Amino acid sequence: MSTRDLGTAVILGAEAIGQPGQRRFRLFARTKAYSAILWMEKEQLLTLSLEIDRILAQATEGRILRVEARAGHTPDANTGLPDNFPMPPDYDFQVGQVLLNFAGERGTFILAAVPFEVVENERGELQPHLQADDALSLQFTMEQARSLTSRVTFLASSGRPVCPFCHALLDGGPHACPKQNGHREVIQIIRDDEEEE
Repeated sequence: MSTRDLGTAVILGAEAIGQPGQRRFRLFARTKAYSAILWMEKEQLLTLSLEIDRILAQATEGRILRVEARAGHTPDANTGLPDNFPMPPDYDFQVGQVLLNFAGERGTFILAAVPFEVVENERGELQPHLQADDALSLQFTMEQARSLTSRVTFLASSGRPVCPFCHALLDGGPHACPKQNGHREVIQIIRDDEEEE
């Protein structure tokens, strides 16, 4: 896999485009020489955020921990793509694979993103294809990492509401919560007579 190094991010952020339930997520970055918009699935972005938080906690021996919520603190909802962000960016693609590394001696994260496209095979079937030769990487600081994970947590929590009991997505219609309406799965434990003796 050949990777183009974009350098160190001067701007790094994430945003969601669209209405809850139909949102698209993207990571955006600008270095001194390049700009990139990296489209991701929500799960990819959340996984990246959790992994960054895990590394931050380990690298700082627990001094930096993931903050899910803070009393009296409302994150700025308008921290999306800056008005002066280059359009079109130098790179703009759907991410198929994300690789994350941490250079502890420099306190720097290295993110590599591999684009993918959907191609038609010889049988006429559509299938995803990773474009490893078009991968790019960029570096960012621990402070940028902390800010990014805070933003991703805010984006994830500002989508469709979830049931506080079963954590299923609520879409505005009736909700049959298995933990509240008697439809919970019944688990039966059968004891072997030999075990009781």
